[in-house]
Amino acid sequence: MDYLPVFADLTGRPVLVVGGGDIAARKIHLLRRSGAVIHVVTRQLCNELQELHQRQDIHWLATAFTEQQLDRVFLVIAATDDPGLNQRIYDAAEQRQKLVNVVDDQARCTFIFPSIIDRSPLVVAISSGGKAPVLARFWREKLEALLPSSLGNIARIAGQWRDRVKQQLPGVKQRRYYWERLFSGRFSALVAAGRITEAEQLAEQELHHRESPKGEIYLVGAGPGDPGLLTLRGLQVLQLADVVLYDHLVSEQVLDLCRRDADRICVGKRAGAHLVIQEETNQLLVSHALQGKRVVRLKGGDPFIFGRGGEELQVAAAAGIPFQVVPGITAASGATAYAGIPLTHREHSQSVLFITGHCRPGNELDWPSLARARQTLAIYMGAVNAATISSQLIAHGRDGTTPVAIISRGTRADQQIIKGTLAELESLAQQAPSPALLVIGEVVLLQDQLAWFQTSSSQLHEDPLLNPSV
Repeated sequence: MDYLPVFADLTGRPVLVVGGGDIAARKIHLLRRSGAVIHVVTRQLCNELQELHQRQDIHWLATAFTEQQLDRVFLVIAATDDPGLNQRIYDAAEQRQKLVNVVDDQARCTFIFPSIIDRSPLVVAISSGGKAPVLARFWREKLEALLPSSLGNIARIAGQWRDRVKQQLPGVKQRRYYWERLFSGRFSALVAAGRITEAEQLAEQELHHRESPKGEIYLVGAGPGDPGLLTLRGLQVLQLADVVLYDHLVSEQVLDLCRRDADRICVGKRAGAHLVIQEETNQLLVSHALQGKRVVRLKGGDPFIFGRGGEELQVAAAAGIPFQVVPGITAASGATAYAGIPLTHREHSQSVLFITGHCRPGNELDWPSLARARQTLAIYMGAVNAATISSQLIAHGRDGTTPVAIISRGTRADQQIIKGTLAELESLAQQAPSPALLVIGEVVLLQDQLAWFQTSSSQLHEDPLLNPSV
């Protein structure tokens, strides 16, 4: 270990910064957040530091560096473009055994600034020991996506409750189990939702009762396929899951983001091949949650758009199980964007309709409304009924030459797009792999001009800087 990671309390402590440019300003910004008293030595202050000086938020100590300036400071930073001056500062700090950082000069640093994830009072620091700072920042960005912004509030509440927990639970093991149960359960979700009073009530309940905890159900939209389109909240919830019930439309890359030890149960349904009936899925959700588990119901696209998400949550509500919803990017939005087809356009379409190609008997589509010109139809699960869709739209007035596109496996590396006219829809659908989205409307004409994913998808799926799942 080249550097010992230490968190220093700089509150009220003097720190000397030699330099007054933009680099010095960045270091001072970080030091001020830690409560340090900043003394600056420089011939001239940049605009940002000038404003801080005018507000008396920093002290402009002198225009020239002297060794005596180090006598009463906690640590020193050299941020000048003068190598000779930086060497003098380093030597003087070493003689006085002061911690010193010469910016961008690792050999003259007795301390370094790590990449920081700030969820105060919880702070995570990442360092490459000065060897690869870009790599450290890269992984900081990945961890930023995994650590919810509510962690700071969780840590603050835990600090307020710490003494009470010690009094109630004298054993170290008891306390550890209590905090683990609290942090991994519904308490964290309540804090994230801003329901602090309820979170504290739950903490009190957990402290005095030993009843079996009740689980929770998370209804999560996985997006159309590309794991990069999974929402930040969706990723965080997948990392919490004890059980994941998923559909066939969820890509393997998204499933790989689940917690490694979570149980994964496929409850997928395909047209003409229902592997798990809806009632069994509902029962699995309820039974696992009643065992005190965090259950994620992972659905392709958005769970509230033709995903039966509302039906499943009605079952959870009837069983008294708490639940949350994490929306996802629906296929009509994601797949068309990756195909280069805007759903609306001032010259071609003033509205867009999301419709399903599968309806219960008696719930027929309003064909006259759907056949109106200058609107885009995005039809989910419509390939099987493409013949009916085509004939009904034409019969009710939509021109048979209306452009159509069938987007198969949208947003994925093997995405395919088949284009033609409304009159050809049936034959086109027979060529299209599933899952497929039908797009009907003049906006399809823009695809040749706006297509981008076909030419960049290879790089996108191979470059780890662009695709975090690689």
